[in-house]
Amino acid sequence: MAKEKILVTGAGGQLGSELQVAGKAYPQFEFVFVDKDEMPLDQPEMVRSVVEEVHPSWCISCGAYTAVDKAETETELAFVINGDAVGAMAAACKTVGAKMIHISTDYVFDGESAIPLKESDPTGPINVYGASKLKGEQLALQNNPDTVVIRTAWVYSEFGHNFVKTMIRLMKEKPSLTVIDDQIGSPTYAADLADTILKIVTAPRFVPGIYHYSNEGQISWYEFALAIKELIGSPCPVNPIATAQYPTPAKRPHYSLLDKSLIKKTYGIEVPDWRKGLTTCIRKLQASI
Repeated sequence: MAKEKILVTGAGGQLGSELQVAGKAYPQFEFVFVDKDEMPLDQPEMVRSVVEEVHPSWCISCGAYTAVDKAETETELAFVINGDAVGAMAAACKTVGAKMIHISTDYVFDGESAIPLKESDPTGPINVYGASKLKGEQLALQNNPDTVVIRTAWVYSEFGHNFVKTMIRLMKEKPSLTVIDDQIGSPTYAADLADTILKIVTAPRFVPGIYHYSNEGQISWYEFALAIKELIGSPCPVNPIATAQYPTPAKRPHYSLLDKSLIKKTYGIEVPDWRKGLTTCIRKLQASI
């Protein structure tokens, strides 16, 4: 009997790489991993044809335009990749009868909340990246009702470019660091998110809709940097700085804490504390040096 196929986009990114690792524990599926060479997300018509050709039972949409500051000037490209391509993928999934899991972001909100954000809270992106990701969510759910959208935040992993790897490098290179202390959220270890996605795929019941997922806890980027410093035993001084002292082309949300109660209740997901994921990730990074 043929195995169910799972098509994963963004194969070379942080989450795609973690899904390649996590997928080994699910031999009942045939995973098809594609990156921008096999599926160019800036060409929505190619996206549709790849989905129809692979004819998967599931599509996990991890590929995205993620250069937040660059998106402010590459607006059209960001909307094609994060919006139109996702819409084309969802439509193709509906055609072949595939369920879709699409990864979105806390940046769909304005960052002005003071309590953890629920899926039903009003969106209001404050930058182009957030607006393009919101368009992708809307098109995914509109074009394929069998879609789960997972909003996540502050993703890091032993793969790709991320805050954890940047901090480890800078702590070796610089005499001291300044890190923003007035943006609040909770980091997401991509390996934990990959496990959660595969638990949804294998759940007894598929419940479409929007869900929030990040690791448990509440910290600032500065506190995150301090935890990294402590775990790697770095002597590099780290000092707090306000967002206003570090201007960037794209505005960043001040508050990104996500309420995870819906994904826990619906899919029985257990969410680890952010420290656990960070400790595991740094241990893996140190072992690979």
